[in-house]
Amino acid sequence: MGDRPVTRQELTRGNGERGRPRYVAYAGVVYDLSQCPNWPSELHRGLHFAGQDLTAELAQAPHGEEVFQRPCVQRIGPLLP
Repeated sequence: MGDRPVTRQELTRGNGERGRPRYVAYAGVVYDLSQCPNWPSELHRGLHFAGQDLTAELAQAPHGEEVFQRPCVQRIGPLLP
């Protein structure tokens, strides 16, 4: 369980482009989805981009926050204001 604070700039850089990791934030926590098969690139299902806070978008997803408990998801730490 990661506790390394992440800046918004670092979250934005984690956009999956040019080999960068694929980060997303949810409810104030940043997760690395680089190893998740449903995130093979910076774009998830043609709807969500890595490097963003997806808190407001989860309500429209076909899953809930339990998705962040999957083995491929790595918790990085809290998103700094």
